[in-house]
Amino acid sequence: MARIGVFGPILLSKKEMKRLLDVLVSSVALLMLTPVIVLIVVAIKLESNGPVLYGALRAGKGYQRFRLLKFRTMFIGADQSVATLQHLNLYSNTADQAVDQNASIMCETGCQDCVIMYTREGAISCERRVKEATTGKSAFFKIKNDPRITKVGKFLRNTSLDEIPQLINVLKGEMSLVGNRPLPLYEAEMLTTDEAAMRFMAPAGITGLWQVTKRGKKGEMSEEERIELDKEYAKDPSFRHDIKLIFKTIPALLQSENV
Repeated sequence: MARIGVFGPILLSKKEMKRLLDVLVSSVALLMLTPVIVLIVVAIKLESNGPVLYGALRAGKGYQRFRLLKFRTMFIGADQSVATLQHLNLYSNTADQAVDQNASIMCETGCQDCVIMYTREGAISCERRVKEATTGKSAFFKIKNDPRITKVGKFLRNTSLDEIPQLINVLKGEMSLVGNRPLPLYEAEMLTTDEAAMRFMAPAGITGLWQVTKRGKKGEMSEEERIELDKEYAKDPSFRHDIKLIFKTIPALLQSENV
């Protein structure tokens, strides 16, 4: 793409084209959404006390930290209850699931420190494998019927209206319209292997490949699927691809969320 300068046409790099798209679209969107923003602010204030906006530390491109803005959808102090709700995480294995998965399985690794376990049904299992399954932490956190979410917040999340303030992050250059979702710091710290860290080569985005790919489809997206789609986008970003994802995001928002 070229622009006309004093000395003739000047080529825009992919990075400049992406930034130009971010600024133009986010500016126009904020102006057009002003009436909606006013209604959301009033609804939030009427239901619960606290600030309208919620700024959470997130890890974006290259693990760079910034405060991601959202309309507040949870009660005040919700972050402090994550530990007590971890057993409900859709991306972690419960102890019962782990025993079921490892039942009737002898240790196949030949490790010397393994202890054979017997289930109530008499099946044999490997203690090390059960322990790994039950104590391993997931890099993502999500639960059904989250008690921390307000009624207004549930509506905002289902319609993705809670993410409107992220257009401000885009204008500030902290995010892009399209990219990989910025992660909470405690989730990003678990993705430090070379393979998983590849997702952080892409800019943080409001929408992205996995949001468009799986949103509204039956079944929850697994942690591995999210990471793979993030890596896929990071490997092959392009201006044309971003345009396609933006247009695909609109119909995806009209579907029920299952990601």
